[in-house]
Amino acid sequence: MIIPRSLLYFPANSARMVVKAATAPADAVIFDLEDAVAIDDKETARILAADLVSLIKQRGIQTFVRVNSLSTGLTDADLKSSIVKGLDGVILPKTETGADVVRLCEMLNEAEKHSGVTPQSTVLIPLIETAKGIANCYEIASASSRVVAVAFGAGDYCRDLGRDISMVSEQQIELLYPRSHMVNMSRAAGIQAIDTPFLGLLTDRGGLLREVELAVRLGFKGKQCIHPSQIEPINSMFSPSEEDVRRATRIAESFEEAQARGLGAISFEGRMIDYMSYCQARDVLAKAQLIEDRKMTMTGKTSHVTVSEVFSRHLQGNHR
Repeated sequence: MIIPRSLLYFPANSARMVVKAATAPADAVIFDLEDAVAIDDKETARILAADLVSLIKQRGIQTFVRVNSLSTGLTDADLKSSIVKGLDGVILPKTETGADVVRLCEMLNEAEKHSGVTPQSTVLIPLIETAKGIANCYEIASASSRVVAVAFGAGDYCRDLGRDISMVSEQQIELLYPRSHMVNMSRAAGIQAIDTPFLGLLTDRGGLLREVELAVRLGFKGKQCIHPSQIEPINSMFSPSEEDVRRATRIAESFEEAQARGLGAISFEGRMIDYMSYCQARDVLAKAQLIEDRKMTMTGKTSHVTVSEVFSRHLQGNHR
């Protein structure tokens, strides 16, 4: 599957937010059953999430559900209610060990069997939010073939260290180690890393842009977000620019021509490029093509959804 650039959270018990999620230009949406939903609303949120996966999917958007952490005792019920055909994956909060991943996958096996969906079709993104989780990142990332990425949760990570996320410096040097460690360990395991949501003021666009730029520079491939206004800058900054694509094309063509002449390295616009440079250029072109393919799949999709459609799907689901 394609790891999304932007993953938008919204409370799974809110029809109004479902409308926003279905019309937002995010690559993926996350039905949140955890922090955004009060304990008394968990069952309603599970039912609504399961009923509305197809509504989101028909607009070409990947769908995930963030279940409650294993320590709550609610995870199994979350999975059995929300694992339905069309759901792409599960976000597991507070993941601290490879054993957590193994336990969740055992639950997923049962939930898929219970729901009648294809076995092993639901992927997993562990959400790492504690010092213990960061220390065990490679173990977590390599614990199951279901794991396609790991994601960082800076708010709870700071809380675990006895810090307030709102007091983190503008340069965010306090978060440099866990971010860098996560990117390195995820790549060592052959998967990708997704950065934390921006937890500053929604009006602080400059702060958001700085944080996204940092994530790109460190090697993250996407970023979680909590408001639709954050999607466009995230998608843009995690995408190759037109100039990036043009330059990558020139490098690839020049190197292929050199290879045909038996050369292993050439001078290109004043720099020496070799096979590594060629591979990087091909990676840029492949990513640009994936993004273009996604745009094509969105062409002609319905660009709006009404509250009545949401409730119609919900009522149909209740009568299945």
